[in-house]
Amino acid sequence: MHMWFLSYTPITAALLAAFSLPVSAQTRLPEVRVEAQRETPLNNDARADSGSLLGLTPRQTPATVEIIDRATLESRGLRSVTEAAQGAVGVTAGDPAGEPAGFSMRGFTHSQINTLYNGLKIGPQNMTSRVMDTGNLERIEILKGPASLMSGEGAAGGSINFVTRKPHSGAIENEAYLSFGSFSTLRAGFGSGGSTPVQGLDYRFDVSRASSNGFIDDTSSRNWHVSGGLDYQVNSNFKLWGAVEYKKDSSSAYWGTPLVPVAFSGTNAAGGIVSGTYVSNYNGTNLGPITIDGRTLKTNYNVLDNRNTAEEYFLRGGFEWTLGGGLKLRDQVYYYTAKREWFNNEISAFNTGGGLVDRERFYVAHDQSLIGNKAELQWDASLGGMDNRMVAVLDYSALNFDRPGAANFPGDAVPIVGFNRGLYGLLTTQKQTADIRNLALSVEDRLKLTPALALIAGLRHETIDIDRGSTDVTGANRAGFPFSTSFHPTTGRVGVTYDVMPGFTLYGQYATGADVAANNLFLLAANQPLQLTRARTYEAGIKHLFWEKKAEWNFALFDIERRNVYAAAGGQSLNIAGKQQSKGAELSLAVKPVRAWNLWGNVAYTGAKYADYTFAGGSFSGNKPPNVPQVVANAGVSYRFNTPMPVEIGASIRHVGDRFHSDANTVKLLAYTVGDAFASVDIGKTRLSFRVRNITNEKYAIWSDPFYPDQILLGAPRSYELTALFKF
Repeated sequence: MHMWFLSYTPITAALLAAFSLPVSAQTRLPEVRVEAQRETPLNNDARADSGSLLGLTPRQTPATVEIIDRATLESRGLRSVTEAAQGAVGVTAGDPAGEPAGFSMRGFTHSQINTLYNGLKIGPQNMTSRVMDTGNLERIEILKGPASLMSGEGAAGGSINFVTRKPHSGAIENEAYLSFGSFSTLRAGFGSGGSTPVQGLDYRFDVSRASSNGFIDDTSSRNWHVSGGLDYQVNSNFKLWGAVEYKKDSSSAYWGTPLVPVAFSGTNAAGGIVSGTYVSNYNGTNLGPITIDGRTLKTNYNVLDNRNTAEEYFLRGGFEWTLGGGLKLRDQVYYYTAKREWFNNEISAFNTGGGLVDRERFYVAHDQSLIGNKAELQWDASLGGMDNRMVAVLDYSALNFDRPGAANFPGDAVPIVGFNRGLYGLLTTQKQTADIRNLALSVEDRLKLTPALALIAGLRHETIDIDRGSTDVTGANRAGFPFSTSFHPTTGRVGVTYDVMPGFTLYGQYATGADVAANNLFLLAANQPLQLTRARTYEAGIKHLFWEKKAEWNFALFDIERRNVYAAAGGQSLNIAGKQQSKGAELSLAVKPVRAWNLWGNVAYTGAKYADYTFAGGSFSGNKPPNVPQVVANAGVSYRFNTPMPVEIGASIRHVGDRFHSDANTVKLLAYTVGDAFASVDIGKTRLSFRVRNITNEKYAIWSDPFYPDQILLGAPRSYELTALFKF
């Protein structure tokens, strides 16, 4: 903590000095609202803060960066960040109760992909993510491939950045929405933003609430999200800003539907969801060929007194100061705190010995706090007649994490259906702690060798100090605890962009990433090898805007390798997996031939596998990582009728290929294809929309949690939704 105050003191002095600047000649800096920045069909000309330190657009960045903006969230009816990510190129997602908002892209999943909130990392995805509504979001940015330059340790597969709505200058704009749909799903929200009567002061405020009873019995959920911000343009060179967020969610969780033997289910077997053979990870019985029992498609195996809750606060503030001479200084201080709790029956494993489902309880809670400061210095200059921009970033954070958890695991066995769900039972606890301090220096530079050719390179060095503790039920330290260790990864990116002609850009890059081999920093154990996982990627591609900005397509080829990998082996155990390799191609296209038509589509091929993956009892070398389909494709079309009250109709389709549910690759989550359709009408500034999801009522498995391989997560059946969106 002492280091943080030392780093912030000179910045504070600069901030105070800035207030001495004359304000009599105040002018408003021109500001382009991000929500209105969609200049191209694929958003390649909108700024993406998580793609580069330099404030570049996706077209200027030598990497794959995808922006899902506010207009897309609204037009496609994307209610949660999980739904939004599923429409992105090659991305799949699921909401397992223990690790909600989990993502898979380019062969990597969960904590191998950093989740960011307004560019800040609060911890690994599989410890900190929650189900999150899109009502308060301005956009979602997805950066593919090893991205440690941008977000540090953990970004072996990339990063996903959630950006909340921000103040804008100009007339005040208000909006509200209300929707109701299947499973008693209710969403409501209100937002307002614009300039205040105080010269130079802009604001934004949003509040949203979402609730649902769920498509699985007794799986209700409630989510609140409140966010607000103020921007104060002190003068033409200096701006102050502040933002606050509050989120709260609670649910009666769905932990999965058990795999059962085909021989047991007989005529009740639900085909087309899973296939393969399975030996229970939990009880060791051989299920043989497996299926999902059709009688369990809505069955909740959780106990009656279960709970899954979280409450989060996020405070951010800072300034932007144009110093002159091509220099700009930006700084922000941030504070985040969260309390999370899981109190559930989490394992539901079929036992062939008695034809019952074995259940086991688990409890864990988080008390997390994070404080940090991020300072950025930007320098724009001409070097030998060539335009050059360099940005240096110094980021320090201190994180404290207390994790009381179960020391005993009550269990029972119940019939496949028609059972008393019961209560959790006796709970005894033990405790784990983690204190993590991170100091990182990043530098990125873009040199325009010619007006068409740019060289972009960046480097990040970080020091990660970690103190871990673990005690038993008596409060005594476990063997090897407490312990301390440090990591010092250096990662970076070098790339090139070349504008063959206006709108046609070739690019290539080499980038590296690093993360902790043993799942994540929070869970690092004293007896696990203290080594970093290293990742590298080669990527090349094309970004092309043509037909008078009516059409745009992107194409990317990638080759990624991650070394010193640990992988989930069921229960809460890990195997050393050696290497993880991934190669593939991605193609996306969007066309707006005339104002009324909108067509879009994307397809991704990913060939991912393990290498040198041997362990006591066998080898998984050559096997595919779980939740990684070989093919993912999306397509959509809409048409807007130019009538007195404009009507728009549209449809989309999504195909996800076969995936394996664990590293053993004995059970497949079978490929599925789902379609959605909508119709909307504009009445003045009000839009009414009716939407049908999974129109064919496809039964499918959407996700698996490798730590709970005896069960899988089902996708939602057909549902309906009516939405009213008001702008005033």
